[in-house]
Amino acid sequence: LTIMYGCDNFCSFCIVPYVRGRERSREASDILREAEALAAAGVKEIMLLGQNVNSYGLADGFDMDFADLIYAVNEIEGIDRIRFMTSHPKDLSDKLIGAYRDCEKLACHIHLPVQAGSDRVLKRMNRKYTRGSYLELIRKLREATEGRIAITTDIIVGFPGETEEDFRDTLSLMEEVKYDSAFTFLYSPRPGTPAAEYEDQIPEPVKHERFERMREILDEGMAENNAVYEGRIEKVLVEGPSRKNRKTLTGRTESMKIVNFEGRPEMIGQIVPVRITEAKTYSLVGEVMEWDTRQ
Repeated sequence: LTIMYGCDNFCSFCIVPYVRGRERSREASDILREAEALAAAGVKEIMLLGQNVNSYGLADGFDMDFADLIYAVNEIEGIDRIRFMTSHPKDLSDKLIGAYRDCEKLACHIHLPVQAGSDRVLKRMNRKYTRGSYLELIRKLREATEGRIAITTDIIVGFPGETEEDFRDTLSLMEEVKYDSAFTFLYSPRPGTPAAEYEDQIPEPVKHERFERMREILDEGMAENNAVYEGRIEKVLVEGPSRKNRKTLTGRTESMKIVNFEGRPEMIGQIVPVRITEAKTYSLVGEVMEWDTRQ
């Protein structure tokens, strides 16, 4: 459910503000009306979408900010889960962090793009936060959720001027946070962006070598995080047949973990209890517990 358009951040690597324009938020009344209609149609989970949902309503002078919108959607009958994407760290408020504690429907997961772990690189990216302030947000999120929150991110490798020391800062941040997953990218110049004009572009072989080192750290963290799910019973929103095995169903936990299990077609679109029997690096395997077909 789109809640806003455009972006005002002008990160030096990103073309979005130039092609989609400045931030424009939709009226909260329209968003809530659509959410209620979706709930009435049987939708179980709503994803609130925007280039930077954390700044919802700010540029337009709305009385309701993004945290207020979450609290309002949380009151809609029929909606079982609320998610949002994407969340810029510089605008993640204590009020929104508090919503994880107060709103039972807000999924215990956040996608919080860090892009780099070096303050020098973050400044050149025009991200407007520091490594320290980002880690403080992680601490607050985990404190508000008693450590339950799953954290995913975006990381760019080989940004212009990235030194080996800068890259090691990114690796050490990853080791500290232990992300549940990440979208990882080799930096690629976008014509029309400031970073495309930087003269200190990183050679492709160096980018690829760093990328492989980063993936090793990421995979270690993902495997470690997934291992704690073995033996747990998780509520899984069933999405449909698995792409690899059409006889198997796949769905996601509240923490956005992919779970594959044997099930029945009538489970698709429903939330079912699944005991996790095996943890893999990128997914979980489980077995369905007793499930009431009247749900």
